[in-house]
Formats: sequence, structure tokens, C-alpha cells
Amino acid sequence: MTLKGAVIGCGFFARNHLLAWGDVEGAELVAVCDLDPLKAGEAAKLTGATAFTDAEAMFGSRKLDFVDIATTMETHEALIALATRHGVPVICQKPFAPDITAVRRILATVEAAGLPVMVHENFRFQTPLIELRRAMTRIGRPFVAHVSWRTGYDVVAGQPYLDDVERFIILDLGIHVLDVARFLLGDATAIHCRMQHTHPTARGEASAVMVLEHEKGALSEVVCSYTTAIHPDPFPQTLVEIDGTEGSLRLLRDYRLELHTADGIETRDIGPSVPSWADPQWALIQESVLNTQQHWIDCLRQGCPPSTSGRDNLSTFALVEAAYASAERGEPVQIAPFVR
Repeated sequence: MTLKGAVIGCGFFARNHLLAWGDVEGAELVAVCDLDPLKAGEAAKLTGATAFTDAEAMFGSRKLDFVDIATTMETHEALIALATRHGVPVICQKPFAPDITAVRRILATVEAAGLPVMVHENFRFQTPLIELRRAMTRIGRPFVAHVSWRTGYDVVAGQPYLDDVERFIILDLGIHVLDVARFLLGDATAIHCRMQHTHPTARGEASAVMVLEHEKGALSEVVCSYTTAIHPDPFPQTLVEIDGTEGSLRLLRDYRLELHTADGIETRDIGPSVPSWADPQWALIQESVLNTQQHWIDCLRQGCPPSTSGRDNLSTFALVEAAYASAERGEPVQIAPFVR
């Protein structure tokens, strides 16, 4: 059975969502919606779907099996509530909401209705990170990791609203990298964060260093920066080092994975594939969008919860809230109070 869906929000990054839906097996995009009629019209031409500028009207005129919300975080709660009233499951872009209180309200709404909700947390669906996790079976018990996402690429140029947000890199990008730390090492019990305002125009923090204590005993250092001059720039890659009791792994620039054991070094390329509509420069991100959306459809068809369900994402969002609390207090913060 083919599931019929809609996309709400047809802006800069949503183009990846729109194009990826054309490649998702078992799904058909039948409607697109944006407050800007030009954006909605362009999305309709791109996908062959019907354009709307009013989400309520769209839900009223189309029988939908799911909706993909790709708008700014401030609009998510109201749009998810609207979808819930119409009985439509939701996949929603990150951040799920501006703060964890809103996340809890959203979860209460969708869980009371018994509807699935997934957060579009696409980093853990990147091929290199999936392959890295598989390779972890060869290094014994992981005990320390370094997860780094640093660039000098001007992310504000394509998304100028980021200039005005008070919570910048941790909520915008760090939420992805913190989720990667959870994906690789499991949930965390505590976090210690330091952040800096290093961007020339942005109000919010543009760099952060976070140390996590994980439930199974591992430590991870998560480093994020939007203002790092580095050549060649690894953007948009996440670079990872993991030390285990029987070996270590290094995910390096250009998707090179190194496995170090007592027997020596094994090296292989674990780069992403390039979807037909993608730009090779952006294939890492664009393929992960496709992988994320395919996972959502597979879970809907099989009746199982997605790996980045709204409930799971509460644990990632708790790390974000705890990171800001740690930076403000100048000390490590326990995670448990933020998950409740």
C-alpha cells in the first residue's frame, strides 16, 4: 500500500525533503503547503503535488496518511496539534520545539491521540555513521569518544533567521551531534558544557564543547563550531574517534574509516551514495534525508516505532537543555531531571 503524504514548509532545507519523497518506496507526495504562495507553487512544480497556502484547508481537502513538517521550530506545536486533530501521523524537522516544556506538551498531545510522531533527526541516518556504529562490534567496550562538527562555512547565509536566535549552535546543530553521541554510546547521565559567542553577527553561541557521561560508563567529548577556519573544510561531515578495550575507530575527512587493533590498521571508504536529484557536494545530507524519510514510511507500514520517535527525541532534547543549564551554572548537570 502506498501512503499519501504532504509537506508543510517549502523553504531552504525543505527542498531536500520534497525531492527525497520522490525516491521513498511506499510513499506518494500529494500536497505541499507554505504561507508564501510562490514557495508553495515552486514546490508543486517540483513534485507534481497540489499547492496550498493554508494547512487547515489542506487537511480538509486531502485524505493523508502522514504529514512532513519542515517549518521553523516555533510553528511545530500548532501544526502538530492541527495534524493530530485530523488524525494524521507526523514526521517533524528538528528542533522538535524551542524548549523542552513545549516538547512535553507536543508528546502529550500526540500520545493521547495514539498517533505516531517522528523527529527528522537525520545525522544518525548518514551512511558513514551507520557504518561506524556497525564497526564498533570490533573494538570491544567503548570507553571514550570524540565527536566533532566544526566548520567555517557560513550557515547563516542560507538561513538568515539564525542570526537572531538566542540559542544558536547547540540547538541548531549540536542537537544533531548530541544525538550521534547517544546513537553510538547510549544515553547520558550528565553533561558539562562551555560555549562561546564567536560569530561576528549572530546573537547566540557559535561554538560549544560538551563532555558527556554515558550510562554504560563511556565518556564522550562533543565539539561544535560554526567559526572554525580549516582547510580543507570537512563541512558537512561529523568526525569521530572512539577508543574501545580491543581497538579504536577513526571516522576521518572524506569518509575514511580506520580500524586500529593489535593486528594493525584496516582502512575503508564508507561514503554516502548520491541520489539522482542530489548534488555530490551535499550527498551526505541529502542521502540522510532520504534514509530518514524511508525509515519513517517503513515504520508506518510495519506499525513499529521509529528510532527517532518523539519520545526518544525527548532524551536528545534533554541533553540540549542540560547543556545550556550547565553553561549557565558553570558546572556539570545531571540529565534525569530534564527527561521527566
